[in-house]
Amino acid sequence: MKKLIVLALALAVAASCVSARKTIPPGTAGDGNPDKPNVSVGRLDFYPAFESKSGLVTPRNVYVWLPENYSKKKKYAVVYMSDGQNLFDAEKMFNHQEWCVDEVFGSLIAEGKIQDCIVVGVANSIRTRSQEYFPQDVFQLYSPELKEYSAGKRMGENDLLGNNYLKFLVEDLKPFIDSTYSTRKDREHTFHMGSSMGGLISSYAVAKYPEVFGGAGCLSTHSVLYITNYDAEQDFIDPANQCYVDYLKANLKPNSCKIYMDRGDQTLDAQYPKYQDRLDRMFREAGWDDAHYVSKVFPGLSHVESSWASRLDVPVVFLLGK
Repeated sequence: MKKLIVLALALAVAASCVSARKTIPPGTAGDGNPDKPNVSVGRLDFYPAFESKSGLVTPRNVYVWLPENYSKKKKYAVVYMSDGQNLFDAEKMFNHQEWCVDEVFGSLIAEGKIQDCIVVGVANSIRTRSQEYFPQDVFQLYSPELKEYSAGKRMGENDLLGNNYLKFLVEDLKPFIDSTYSTRKDREHTFHMGSSMGGLISSYAVAKYPEVFGGAGCLSTHSVLYITNYDAEQDFIDPANQCYVDYLKANLKPNSCKIYMDRGDQTLDAQYPKYQDRLDRMFREAGWDDAHYVSKVFPGLSHVESSWASRLDVPVVFLLGK
């Protein structure tokens, strides 16, 4: 019965987001572009085909959400989110689902539960999404056999783009955001969030650039790196996950930032308990306290946008709560 109630809540959240689109406030950047998502709370600026000055990544759409009454007289924390095209407008999604970012962040700000912030959604590259969201330095911990197997999955050393992607965020996108909007530029007010492999790159961001990112929200983290065939690939899943855990242990100082992780227990998330438990054990044994590391399980929820939307307030409050 509890699972049915949670599933009903997830569907209700998604439905309410769609119905809220009836009143669309005016925006600024990107107006008139048919690809610009609609939001029902706050304002959305749209930068189509945003380019990396140094060619680190292919051009991709960037979406900047601003809360109601955004003012340059105030300073705002910044949350960078992966899979940006999935965040705001279900009507533009192939599966008609979204994260409800504007509704969730907007209500939390209005209720005074979190600090003032803006959200920067960065679209994935579709064809090279897995390569860009792969925590690249973890590959160096692989055994020769695992490296060979990974290369056969188009995830070999010459295919990986995670370092380029994060460098793009830090050296190209963040300076643009900080110069265009009224932001708090320090690490304590800069966060990264994502789901699945987007959760991987979020955890990698705080490890790779601890001076830039002060927290990570990792929902349904695909901590087996890139493998999905659990029956046929068991010999590779376990060591890949262990390398990821070892990397985080070696590169994250206990309580040096905030890290939120979670999972559901349906669809792809049903495969995660063993691997998330290993992560949780590592963080506890390393001395992380509850104020800096949280791991949650949401029975009845699955590996889709509506499930992430239904619990988005939890990581947001953890990372940005007053």
